[in-house]
Amino acid sequence: MASRYRVYYYVSPSGDNPVSQFLDSLSERQQAKILRLFQYMKLYGLSSILPHTKKLTGTPIWEIRILGKDNIRVLYAVPQQNFVLILHGFIKKTQKTPLKEIQIVQTRYQQWKTLHSLDK
Repeated sequence: MASRYRVYYYVSPSGDNPVSQFLDSLSERQQAKILRLFQYMKLYGLSSILPHTKKLTGTPIWEIRILGKDNIRVLYAVPQQNFVLILHGFIKKTQKTPLKEIQIVQTRYQQWKTLHSLDK
């Protein structure tokens, strides 16, 4: 069965891969939870992970929520049909998503769109 969605990690203009670095910093159990959701996205589409996602109000950004004692967030955008761009991950320590984390995602998304000419 062919994948329904392509899932890509954001890579900075200098070649850094902060999403991969974040995933590498997690325990194997935490990585498995996130990578399983990415696999569901690829195979079955975004609706397959619906209980774990939430749109950040006023932005094109979505958040994957790993709840429980981990409280991990992975932020992504869908810049094109069947294309998921994973932009950022962090361990959430407060009730609201910190503004600093949202700003990181918005900056990365703008850089990505500029590099891939989606704003033109």
